Amino acid sequence: MIIRPATPVDVPAVLPMVAAICALHELWDSAKYGFLANPELGYQRWLSKVATSDRSVFLVAESEAATPTQPAQLVGFLVATIEREIPIYRLAEFAFIHDLWVEPEYRHAGIARQMVMMAVDSFSQKGVKQIRLDTAAPNDAARRLFASCGFRLSSTEMLIELGT
Repeated sequence: MIIRPATPVDVPAVLPMVAAICALHELWDSAKYGFLANPELGYQRWLSKVATSDRSVFLVAESEAATPTQPAQLVGFLVATIEREIPIYRLAEFAFIHDLWVEPEYRHAGIARQMVMMAVDSFSQKGVKQIRLDTAAPNDAARRLFASCGFRLSSTEMLIELGT
């Protein structure tokens, strides 16, 4: 498995994984993750921009070619950006991991952990002092993964749906 920085050329191969993560999130909580149709298409331009930005980390996991006629394929991705904090805090900016996905048949092989640690290293080299992320309430596996990478719980988001 090769984990490398993504390029704009990788974006079309990442979009089906974006669709899968969006579908999973919407299944878990449609009020929180109520996507418009084809949310992956909304990612397309953004991911192309993120792939060339020095204020982001966009990684892909690429399988090795199975045979000379069967090319390597992307099986995972991580996308994170540097965000500005509102100006009431001492910390001026932080990195935020927006999405992490590994195709189900490639899970439990350490790919997600490698991508997270590569992102941590990259942001550390950029001088970023803090990385944040959100996990869906039912996603215990993600919380275990992030905790094993040194992340800690810092807040709990709550939601109420109001009638219209």
